[in-house]
Order: sequence, then structure tokens, then C-alpha cells
Amino acid sequence: MRQPVYHSQSIQAWEQRWFAKQNSSYALMQQVAWMVAQRLLAIFQQQQIKKIAVCCGQGNNAGDGYLTAKYLKQADFNVEIYAAELGSSKDLHTAYQEAVAAEIKIHSGFEFPKQYDCYIDALFGIGLNRELNPDWQQIIQSINAQSGLKIAIDVPSGLQANTGQPLPCAIKADYTYSALGLKTGLFTGQGKEFSGQVDVISLIPIDEDLNPSAQLSATTISLPQRKAFGNKGSYGHVLIVGGHADMGGAVMMAAESAYSAGAGKVTIVCHEKHHTAILARSPNIMLRDINALTKAEIQQLLDHVDAVSFGMGLGRDTWSEQQYFKWFPKLNTAEHLHVVLDADALWFLAGHPELLKADSYATPHPGEAAKLLNCSVKNIENDRVAAIHQLQEKYAGQWVLKGAGSLILEDQLWICTAGNAGMGTGGMGDVLAGMVASLKAQFSGKIHLHEIVTLHALAGDWLATKGMRGVQAHHMNEAIYHVVNGSHDE
Repeated sequence: MRQPVYHSQSIQAWEQRWFAKQNSSYALMQQVAWMVAQRLLAIFQQQQIKKIAVCCGQGNNAGDGYLTAKYLKQADFNVEIYAAELGSSKDLHTAYQEAVAAEIKIHSGFEFPKQYDCYIDALFGIGLNRELNPDWQQIIQSINAQSGLKIAIDVPSGLQANTGQPLPCAIKADYTYSALGLKTGLFTGQGKEFSGQVDVISLIPIDEDLNPSAQLSATTISLPQRKAFGNKGSYGHVLIVGGHADMGGAVMMAAESAYSAGAGKVTIVCHEKHHTAILARSPNIMLRDINALTKAEIQQLLDHVDAVSFGMGLGRDTWSEQQYFKWFPKLNTAEHLHVVLDADALWFLAGHPELLKADSYATPHPGEAAKLLNCSVKNIENDRVAAIHQLQEKYAGQWVLKGAGSLILEDQLWICTAGNAGMGTGGMGDVLAGMVASLKAQFSGKIHLHEIVTLHALAGDWLATKGMRGVQAHHMNEAIYHVVNGSHDE
């Protein structure tokens, strides 16, 4: 099931349209708080939570906090509030008075004289776009330093709702209850580090003017069952091109992942010095010497394959540049081919910008994206969503911006929610490039790029079930085999 995510300004405009129809803003605040409290009851019972500190700021997010405290007090929990000076919002003042009427102890400031089982964050809402001042940074760090469960109402305070960037620190929540709709920043960039388990509090009807900024990629993906009469020619021929004399591992990992994902045939074109090692590992892989191929032979190869993954281990020297210009023009004009551009192919594309054909799939990490857009890695990470749109605008094609909460831009933007920190290791991108080529060779338009990225992430999650530290890319083959055989259409 698709889940839409939204920009904070879209959520705020949606709220205003709802209020313009004479719906009560305070009633909505009450509903948010009531729903948060109800979600927490089961968690608190399971984890034996009894003593709760609710941390309230100065805006309407604080109003959610005051009312949540009231409802938890009514459910017989021991609740105390730690609060900043009240802001000017009428709804906030009304919520504060309800907390007072519920006889909840309200502390001024955020000095915790005792330990609590749970800390509820209602400091800042989705409108935070500025860097926090030192006082607020200290408050957030103080809350994070407490040992109890952390709950964020709407977004973890200090986290930019649209980019997932801390400003410069944020509450590290175990659970986040996102009011009205999911926010993009909870799922990409550093957002996953701070948001914990995310749940949405849906309360008002979606109107025709509300448009999502992205969709979350589903984590249940079914591939068609193979026909009994299929053969190796039925399941696609993948060509892996790269492998400088000094870099043979990347093409090897890409090719093995292509086979593990189900390709019928895989050929590597690389420097001949790597051939013996490749055959020793995978005798089913076919090989060609990249230095021995004429332009006519290259064309003949391309005429007989379905997908090409280009650039892994290609290098960046004069020889590499010559190979890039020998292959890229043919790849970018071959109408029948699915073409994956990764690693050094992206480096040369950045130096020689050109529009990509529609069924090209470029898979940069943030450093490569920065090179492609002639900016810094910090610029990319400060707004990953803007960056991937800029990449497609400049180069066309389809894009994956790798990293925590990988972004995938096809005809719309998708966010991959699977994957783990153990996948931050050399060669994972080569494995992804091989998988994209393999699954596109097999299914063409019947499988989407975001689904392939998610399968790759799910394979990484399966591999990390016994621990993230020490996961290696060349171990991914068994995991890929596992996830692509996990479910089938009937």
C-alpha cells in the first residue's frame, strides 16, 4: 500500500483550508492529543511506563503536549510537565489551562530533578527552519541524555521536517506520531536516525488541493513466478562494463548480483587481467577483454543484450576517459537497452553533461551527486529532495540518490524506508547497479526502479539480522537470492 509524504507547507495550507470551512483549530489540537495518548496506552502498558515528563515549548505543538498530558493523567499515569514560557496562541493558552485544571504539576524550564520512564517531546512543530540557539540545543541534548523512552509529537524537535537535517541537534525519538500526514524529513537524510518508529495521526479528509511530495516505497514486492518452459534466453542478458586494470572487484560484484537477482546470462567486459579471478569465483559469467573490442564488436554486443551496467571500477585516467567515450554514445542512443550509470561513468557525465534517454538509471551517492551538480556534499545533504529533482532536470533519465532513506525519482519521487547502517560499506552501490540491470533485463517496465532499490535494501536488512557491523557487499548474493524469491504473484 502506498503511503504519501508531504512538505510541511502543504500540511499547513491543508490545515488552513480546513479551518476556513469553520472547523475548530482547537478541536483539531484536542483530537491530535487524544489520538497520541491512545497510541501510547498500549506501549506504556507493554513497557511498564508509569512516570511521564511532557516537555512543552512555546507554540501549538506545545498545546498538543499539554492536552496529551491531560489525557494521560486521566488514564491514571503519573504525569508532570516541563514548559517554556507560553507563546501568544489562543489555542495554546486554552490547552495550558486544561492541564492546570487537571492538576498536573507544571515546572518552569527543563531541569529534571528526577528520572522518568518516558519523555514526550512537544517543543517545536513542523515550522522550524532556523538553527536552534544554544539554550534550546542544551535543552534537547539534556532530554536526549535521559534514559527513558522518547516520544515525539509531529516531528522530533530540532529536525527539519522537509529535509531530515538536524538544526543542528534534534530529539532522538523512539516513536514519532506525525500529525495529519507524514513529513518527508522523517524518512530521508538523517531523519531516520531521529524519528524512530513513525506512525501517522490521520484526522481530517484529504482535499483535492493536497499533493504529496513523495510516496514511500512499499516493502512487499512480488515478482512473477517463472514459467515451466523458460530458458536462459527468457530471463535477460546483462552486460557489465568497467573494470580498470587496477579495479576488478566492482564489476565482479555487479555481475554476481545480476545473476543472484535472476538474470539468464551475464557478461563482463573489463581488463583481461581480472578474467582469471572472475572465472575462479563465478565460472558462469561470460567475459570479454575491454581493450580488444572494436567499435563494431561493441555494437554487436549491445545488439544482443537487454541491459547494461556501466562505470563500476572504470577509473578516471586517460584510458578510462577513452573507454567512456567509446561506450557512452552507443549506450545513450540504443533504444532497446536499459542502461545503468554508476560510479566513474557518473564522474565523466558530470564533466561532459548530456541528456540521458528515458530508460537510463543513474545511481549516485551524495559525493557523486555533488560532482554532477557542481556543489558541495553539504548542499546535497541539506536538501536531498531538491537535489534529486535538480539532477533529473539537468540530465533527464531516472535517478537514485543513495544514502539513508534513498530517494528514487522516476515519473514521481519515492522514498525507500528499508535498509540499514550496515550497508554503508564499499561495493554496495556496485551490487545495486547489477540488480537494477538484472531486474530491468528480466521485467523491463513491469518492475519500477523504486521497487528494485527496495529489494536491494531488504537484502541488506536480511543480511544484517545477526548484526550490522561487518556486513560486506560480496555477501549480498545469498540475501538477494532470498528476497527475489520471497513472494510471487499467483
